[in-house]
Amino acid sequence: MLSKDVFISDPEHPFEKYIRERGFEEGKELSILNFGPTHPSTHGVFQNILLMDGEYILDADTTIGYIHRAFEKIAEQRTFYQITPLTDRLNYCSAPLNNMAWWMAVEKALGVKVPKRAEYMRVIIMEMARVIDHSICNGILGVDLGAYSPFIYVMEYRELAYEIFEEISGARLTTNMGRIGGFERDFSPVAWEKIDRFIKGFPKAWAELEKAYLRNRIFMDRTINVGKISAEKAINYGFTGPNLRATGVDYDLRVAQPYSSYDDFDFIIPVGTSGDTYDRFCVRCQEVHESIKIMTQARKNLPEGSFHAEVPDYYLPPKEKVYTQMESLINHFKIVMGEYPVPVTEVYHAVEAANGELGVYMVTDGSRTPFRVHFRRPCFIYYQAFPEMIKGSMFSDAVATLSSINVIAGELDA
Repeated sequence: MLSKDVFISDPEHPFEKYIRERGFEEGKELSILNFGPTHPSTHGVFQNILLMDGEYILDADTTIGYIHRAFEKIAEQRTFYQITPLTDRLNYCSAPLNNMAWWMAVEKALGVKVPKRAEYMRVIIMEMARVIDHSICNGILGVDLGAYSPFIYVMEYRELAYEIFEEISGARLTTNMGRIGGFERDFSPVAWEKIDRFIKGFPKAWAELEKAYLRNRIFMDRTINVGKISAEKAINYGFTGPNLRATGVDYDLRVAQPYSSYDDFDFIIPVGTSGDTYDRFCVRCQEVHESIKIMTQARKNLPEGSFHAEVPDYYLPPKEKVYTQMESLINHFKIVMGEYPVPVTEVYHAVEAANGELGVYMVTDGSRTPFRVHFRRPCFIYYQAFPEMIKGSMFSDAVATLSSINVIAGELDA
């Protein structure tokens, strides 16, 4: 039976009940293992208490909240512009996607129509963010399974993407990118040159990573039929994004509910069949190719026109005018301090982020801050299925499963 000296002494704990209900024979040796938060693949913040029979997982109890920052309550005390830096701290592997989701929700509340050029520019940045997010996820999956080198193949272009973000916004990781109605400035010639270099060069580097993994016998043995989840269970849990599409469900917000002119582009939605770790890897691999295809189309067909909407009450004036004109300085101050009225409304807007549906629910009451803000974080939704996905598997399979579902700590806890 389970040793009495383990730290779980509550007779009502699920593990104790598990043992009593199943009547394990006398002398059966079960153990409890803390998988995280200090295990490297748990990023220092995920605690999973596993009930083990040797190397096999009988049950799991998942704990979250190690980096909970009360993000939504902090947002309710800030003006709309001051909330954007908070969104960077959600999925920090693809921060611009968080930024754009927030701006689109605010624009829906204000009734702002974004120019076509600004929408295409957003698409380029959002797809680039998706590409580097998937490259981190798939690369780290290999690292967690012992294959470090292929992850390095795409690092040059991940660095180039951060250089592009820096050229556009001044920041690399936590970008705080964009404004209500578009961008703070048009992309510079340097930014466009680097974007073109990224679009042209990344597919070759990505092909090297795919070649190292996709038909690698060891990688296939470690991922096929590992961490499986059915389409029905995935839907019941609320899965979206690559983790849902890997089960065979063809659902993508860019097609189901197009935003930011996504209906202008020709691309396919990759889906898997079995919902295992290998399928999740393959779906992300193909999505990278589709993202590059979208970026190529957006770059080639980039419309002329303004890079921001004409909304002087909410769009910050140019710095040169703020420094030289009293009216612009006053307007800048009023926008930042939230002194322009915001309509009383209730909105929900979602984008297809790298991990799935990233939704913003917001209620405004006409004050300088939103009355209520809630972010639908895809990581928080599908991490709840992790215990079920690893039951009956070996401990080593739990590492691969956790890596393949791409749980980002900042997005999970918020």
